[in-house]
Amino acid sequence: MSALHRRDWLAWVPLARTRIGGIAMVLAGLSVASTVILTPLSAEQQGVFAIGGFLVALLLGKVPGRAMTLALAALSCMVSLRYIFWRLSDTLDYTGWVQAFLGTGLLLAEIYAVVALVIAYVQNAWPLDRKPVPLPDDLAEWPSVDVFIPSYNESLDIVKPTVLAALALDWPADKLNVIVLDDGRRPESRESCAKVGAGYLIRPDNKGAKAGNINHALTKTSGEYVTIFDCDHVPTRAFLQLTMGWMLRDKGLCMVQTPHHFYSPDPFERNLASGEAVPNESLLFYGLVQMGNDFWGATFFCGSCAVIRRTALEGIGGVPTSTVTEDCHASLRMQKAGWRTAYLRIPLAAGLATERLMLHIGQRLRWGRGMIQILRTENPLTARGLNWPQRLCYFMAMFHFLFPLPRFVFLTAPLAWLLLGRT
Repeated sequence: MSALHRRDWLAWVPLARTRIGGIAMVLAGLSVASTVILTPLSAEQQGVFAIGGFLVALLLGKVPGRAMTLALAALSCMVSLRYIFWRLSDTLDYTGWVQAFLGTGLLLAEIYAVVALVIAYVQNAWPLDRKPVPLPDDLAEWPSVDVFIPSYNESLDIVKPTVLAALALDWPADKLNVIVLDDGRRPESRESCAKVGAGYLIRPDNKGAKAGNINHALTKTSGEYVTIFDCDHVPTRAFLQLTMGWMLRDKGLCMVQTPHHFYSPDPFERNLASGEAVPNESLLFYGLVQMGNDFWGATFFCGSCAVIRRTALEGIGGVPTSTVTEDCHASLRMQKAGWRTAYLRIPLAAGLATERLMLHIGQRLRWGRGMIQILRTENPLTARGLNWPQRLCYFMAMFHFLFPLPRFVFLTAPLAWLLLGRT
């Protein structure tokens, strides 16, 4: 064996041992898990198992660190899957059609909850806390950026701060193009843009809503990158300097998404006694879920506060208009085309939360409808160009919005006993 081949062999051996050891640990873990899930127990044994599992969970919860968090997740999965196995093996009754219908419905709702739980654990097992990357010292290497601010019928008092903040972005003036995309076609909006030096674009119709508005603007501009802000999201001066570094370092990135931060309380924070003491749902998504997505390479576009590579967006034919959640749909198509995405958990813009409960509910209904549209027309589980972690992350974003169905079952299941005497 030559010295070169011997050196390569010696370098390969530790890697092979590490991989074999990892596979062995996974197989051992699956063996233990299957034993816990499938072993039948008497009522007394099941009671001991439940108390023991509760105590183990308490002890693990006291120990800091990612390993203990993963151990808690594994324990939760084993207990949940054991429950589903018990439901399948011991509780189903098909002696009558009413009993069969109600029992199967409840079982499917429980399976939905467990599947969502397991996928969520996998999705958020290793959140990636990405840090900004510095830009080149030579300003000549900084790219040109078109900043799009789509608007329809919002008050100019809301739009103006966003426009002024975009114009104040810390970026070379000759490489920054701020444009208001006004689907409301209001003369006062045009005059306001002219006064402050911002661009102004309208189109003949409102086809495709926000997605169509952005696609029209793509045909009228030429910046290397596109940054999109909802008209009520006011960016900080450092937005581009903190996000653009990743785009220049990694030519395979098509997008860097940042959190949606809201400086006004949402209807729940404003009206419930707990107020801001309980974190809102956006903090869960932008504080954890997107970081988990980023680890798996599945960060998706949220419609605002993001930098997008123009060639990637144009390569998929622009922002899709076939669904009402065009943002997630766009990132899905870009990733199917081979591009990657990134998430930077630094709030670099601040916006307004929904003002009234009905607006809040309407917004969530639109998200749910759009996600189910994507699931129906472009199922990520069968989409080509994605790896399996990406498929699961995108699928979870859509599958999650089916939760009203099992929730309805859980809320009404007691009525089967109270009214019909069925368990």
